[in-house]
This record gives sequence, structure tokens and C-alpha cells, in this order.
Amino acid sequence: MATKAKTLFYCTSCGNESPKWMGRCPACGEWNTMVEAPVEPKKGPAALAGRGGARSDRRPQPLREIDYSQDARISLGLGEVDRILGGGMVPGSLVLIGGEPGIGKSTLSLQIPLSCPNLRTLYVTGEESAKQVGMRAKRLGGDDSNCQIFCETLIGTVIEEARALMPDLMIVDSVQTMYTDTVESAPGSVSQIKEVAAALLRFAKESGVPVILIGHITKDGFIAGPKILEHIVDVVLQFEGENRGSYRILRSIKNRFGSTAELAVFEMTGTGLREVANPSEMLIPMHEQGLSGTAIAAMLDGTRPLLFEVQALVSSAVYGTAQRSATGFDARRLNMLLAVLEKRAGFHLSAKDVFLNMAGGLKVSDPACDLAVICAVLSSNFDFAIPSDVCFAGEVGLSGEIRPVGQIDRRVQEAARLGFKRFFVSSFSKVEVKPEGLRVIKVADVPALVKALFK
Repeated sequence: MATKAKTLFYCTSCGNESPKWMGRCPACGEWNTMVEAPVEPKKGPAALAGRGGARSDRRPQPLREIDYSQDARISLGLGEVDRILGGGMVPGSLVLIGGEPGIGKSTLSLQIPLSCPNLRTLYVTGEESAKQVGMRAKRLGGDDSNCQIFCETLIGTVIEEARALMPDLMIVDSVQTMYTDTVESAPGSVSQIKEVAAALLRFAKESGVPVILIGHITKDGFIAGPKILEHIVDVVLQFEGENRGSYRILRSIKNRFGSTAELAVFEMTGTGLREVANPSEMLIPMHEQGLSGTAIAAMLDGTRPLLFEVQALVSSAVYGTAQRSATGFDARRLNMLLAVLEKRAGFHLSAKDVFLNMAGGLKVSDPACDLAVICAVLSSNFDFAIPSDVCFAGEVGLSGEIRPVGQIDRRVQEAARLGFKRFFVSSFSKVEVKPEGLRVIKVADVPALVKALFK
């Protein structure tokens, strides 16, 4: 009689192991994250030698004796990607790029070697054949003279080939298709992803070759596999955007060598992803003037100022309870701002439906957008169009006061460069730059704003 294979339950959020299934992980407290996976067979000394079991020649080294001055960052040929990485890839780093199917992960990963032919690149594909990759490379264009395509899914063979070739950059598409024969489970399982990521991490750190991993995401928008995968890698980048739209946003989720408050914008074209160096030009109004319910907000995402359109619609409530809906903005914060308008400024909006939308599919968390949200709501309520050459940056407090926001000079300079004439800020903001043609208007509270804007 055949014996039943032993299994363990892994938490996909933190990687905790349990001999039985539990609804809630005892380590991280997440619900419904336990998945079943086969138990790895015990390995002898010979089997463990390739996994770090054998004694190596490395010894502890004093920190002051480590020479790190020679490791310059590696440019990938795409300015926006270099910027979001913090100035290029660090040698020996492990970068994970995640996103929905069809969002452009494989396109971006192939554009990197085509845009930077001075790097010897090993492109490992487990999802497509060499002919399919070649067809995409022909469509994208670029210089393909220094890119090697390797169709393989066994991670041991991949690392052996990489050690023999010693490329300047290795790209693996995707980590869920790779597997190791030391684990008796299917590719993409928790055990396989953990072992594959650990093997690639050892190779990257020992050889100094930077590695880019492509990862799938779940229906909830998280990177597929155990959460330990994101802990292992050095950088996590996530592609966002609608497949039906042309614009994509590459956002930094984790970065050990740079800021996590950066984003890069791309436009999907017939010849691949085009870098959008100035996202404000695509986010500002694309309609005729004279429409009510719109206002321009000056947001700061990382070090990049973005000017985009806030859209609001205020109408009489059809049902007994007024609706509150926000797309790309925190609905609880919208309710707070509406309460401030009701209590501090005397606008009766409790019996009206309020719908809010951030144009361009942006997800906004900068409190500097509060001022534009209030102005867009009031513009729709009064059916009064705000001039298209006016923009806003300010945080609204519970007392109705308008509070200053950080790096106001960068926002002012971006507004002046795009041709805006008036800029509303808090009266406590210290604006040191005074661009020609732009008038900075300081307001202390919401009633003062209404008087200055809608008079």
C-alpha cells in the first residue's frame, strides 16, 4: 500500500510553517493565508553542498576594511527606470517586477537589453520560446547584438549557464515558472518559489551579477507566492494601470538602495513602452474650458511634482441616504472634508450625492490634494467653472484651516513651467521662488478660499 506523502501548511503572507491548516496564521495574524505544500525530503551532506551546506572560503571581514567605492551603479538605458531604482542597478542586487497579465512586464524587461547594448545580458524565459521572444524584440526595435536568450526552467541549469557566461545582467521571466529538482512540488508552489529565489539571491551576491525577476500577482493585487519572496529581494517594483488604457505606472514598493516614494510613467505604444518624462502634461485637463467640478492639484510623489485634475460631481440625492464615492482617493478623507465644509463653511451637502475621481487613474495619498478636492466639490455644487490656469496645494484641517505642505517651491516651479497663472496655497507656506507670470495667493481657511476664488 502506497504511503501518503507528508505535507505542511505555509502562510503565503509570512512563510510560517504549520503541521495542520489554520484559519488564522499565528505568526502574522493574517486570515485564510495557509496553503498546503509537500514536505521537502531530508538531504544528505552531498545534496546540501550545492545549497550552502559545504564549508566555503569566506571569512568574517571588518566593516572598515570593506571597499565599496568601486561599485558604481549600472545604467539600464531607460532614464525613468534608472531614476526609480535610485540611479541605476547596484551590482549583485535582486530586483522583482510584478504586475497583472498583459500590463507590460515582459515588454519592459526585454526593452532593457535592447536599450543598453553595452551590457551583456542573459535573458532567461520560462514562459515563451526563443522564437516568440525574437518576434517581440523585432517589434520593439533596438540593438540586440549583446543579448542572449536562454529557454530553461530548471534553476540549477540556469545558474550553471550564468556562471559560465558571467553576464553583466540577468533577467528571469518569470520566477513562478522556475523550479528546482531538490523540491518535490510543482513550479509556482510556495516551496519552489522560496528555493528558486534563495538560489538566485546566492548567485547574485556571490557573482556580483544583478538579476531582474518577473513575478505574477494574485487577483487581490499582491505578488504571487510567499511574502518571504519580497523580503529576499532588494527591490520590488510594481506595474499599475489598466490594460485597456495606454499609460502604465511603475511604482517602487521596496528599495534598499533608494527611495520608495518614486514612480515612473510609461505609455504603451506599438513599438513598446515609451517613457513619459513629464507626466503632468498627460494629467492636466483634456477637455474644453468652462466645465464645472474640476480643479488642478499640485501633488508630490517622491521628488517629482505632478499636476493632475480632480473631478467632482455633486447632485441631489435620489434615494434617502446620500452617496459618497471616491476613485483614487480615500473615501474616509472625502467624508471628513465634506464635514468640514458643512460645519466650518456652512455649505449643506448632507442631502447631496458626491462623487470624486482622480483623473488618469492615479491613487492619491498626498494631503496637499485636499484643497483641490474642496474646490472641485464647491465648483460642481455652484455649477461654477474654475479657470483652467488655477491650481491648488494645501492640507485642510478639521477646524477649516488650510495647512502648509512640504516642498512648496517645487510645486510652484512645476505650475509655472506648465503655464499656470494663479496658485492657491496656505497663508503659512513659505514660498521662496517667485516665477514670472505666476501669482501665489495665500489663504488662511476655507471661507477665505471661497471668497478669493468664487467672488
